[in-house]
Amino acid sequence: MSFNLAIMLQESVTAAPSAPMLYMGDATITYREVDDRSRRVATALRDRGLQPGDKVAVQVPNVPEFVYAYFGILRAGLTMVPLNPLFTAREMAYHLDDSDTRLLITSVFSLAGAVEGAAEAGVSDVVVVPLGTELPDGSVAFDSLLDAPPFDDLHPTSADDTAVLLYTSGTTGRPKGAELTHYQLYMNCTVAPELFGMSASDVSIGVLPLFHVFGLSSVLNATTRWGASVALLPRFDATAVIDEIERRRATVFAGVPTMYVALAEADATGRDLSTLRAAVSGGASIPGEVIKAVEAKFTGLVVLEGYGLSETASTTTFNVSATERKVLSIGKPVWGVEMKVIDDEGNALSAGTDNVGQLLVRGHNIMKGYYKRPDATADALRNGWLHTGDLGYRDDEGYYFVVDRLKDMIVRGGYNVYPREIEEVLYSHPDVVEAAVIGTPDDRLGEEVVAYVAVRDGADLSEADVITFAKEQLAAYKYPRSVVFVAELPKGATGKILKRELRTS
Repeated sequence: MSFNLAIMLQESVTAAPSAPMLYMGDATITYREVDDRSRRVATALRDRGLQPGDKVAVQVPNVPEFVYAYFGILRAGLTMVPLNPLFTAREMAYHLDDSDTRLLITSVFSLAGAVEGAAEAGVSDVVVVPLGTELPDGSVAFDSLLDAPPFDDLHPTSADDTAVLLYTSGTTGRPKGAELTHYQLYMNCTVAPELFGMSASDVSIGVLPLFHVFGLSSVLNATTRWGASVALLPRFDATAVIDEIERRRATVFAGVPTMYVALAEADATGRDLSTLRAAVSGGASIPGEVIKAVEAKFTGLVVLEGYGLSETASTTTFNVSATERKVLSIGKPVWGVEMKVIDDEGNALSAGTDNVGQLLVRGHNIMKGYYKRPDATADALRNGWLHTGDLGYRDDEGYYFVVDRLKDMIVRGGYNVYPREIEEVLYSHPDVVEAAVIGTPDDRLGEEVVAYVAVRDGADLSEADVITFAKEQLAAYKYPRSVVFVAELPKGATGKILKRELRTS
């Protein structure tokens, strides 16, 4: 069976060629225009000697050129390798070499590290989104790709061919490339948005990085699949997001918990944000207090939490509505996806808060495997089940709850301590803006509980105050014994808190 994910764009162009697809600053770009430019990119890439299955790395922020490149790559039967624009030369060299990339599309924002890394990896074909900057020797401007004639064909890729080689964050070693297929990505952006009634009339805010699976699948792919529109923002700023919601009459926002924290704190006085109807949270567990604060600020808005990984092309479970959701739950598996909880011996666990184990997932949303890593693939995929490395449980109604990452669990004096539970308590303090809990080595207990906290401006909060507050709400073995105050917690490009940096600080 042949199936190419770029058919989504082709179908939406056929349905409404003049409909707006992208908003960027003052510009409005229609579906017809995106389709034409992506077809030209496809021709240009094939004319440069690339063959179906070859890898093209895209290291570009949330700008229209990312979208043109993405659908051009797919249409030509190539595989996209999305990369973080903040990568250093060393990181670029690793990813380009490991992925066997043939051509790199980068931008002026990443130029120095990109060119050096490409040279080290032996990638000589470099395309740059220039913005008036002088191009490095041997590179070409992205706009020159648009001079090629439109690619008339849609390459007949197999449904199981790799569309996107998406690298994991590398929290448990060097990053691995998860092979996401055309069919897998199609099903994800079809099934999940149906749950909150996405349609061509919706306008999404595209501030999640498109090089990340959440932004790529749940924002760009979903927008294209349903013929909707997306307002692109290259970086997150709460005021800029509010401006764009009001300006574009946006209806859907997808973000990570730290974005919701910032939106809850931002000044929205006098703004008309009444069109915003749905907010999707993922990437990490969102504290209940943050949900309450956001929904109190944005009247009529419902924050729906989901769960997924790079390996599952974004969505695995979802809370479908305000009436059916459970706050703090990641919801139920989406259509066509199975989930279960197992103990350390691999036995399935029954429902109940006492039955915490590793979450396993099986269904149409699972990756083919890790590129060139058969051992890692065999370890992650066993009997069709993806072993997520996340700890959780299921209640009697079939709702799932993530307790923590398996690697983040703290073992203190023989007791299992889940950082998320402590973080929920800390977020409920009126003067705490951000909180993260980790375990540190302890000679007597094995590990000790340490909290990192960012407080509200002007707050007078001491370490003793935080410890006492937590102690009143947690068992004796759980509450933090020390508190580190920081101006802001370290975050990755998506806004996800980086606990690994706290462990090495």
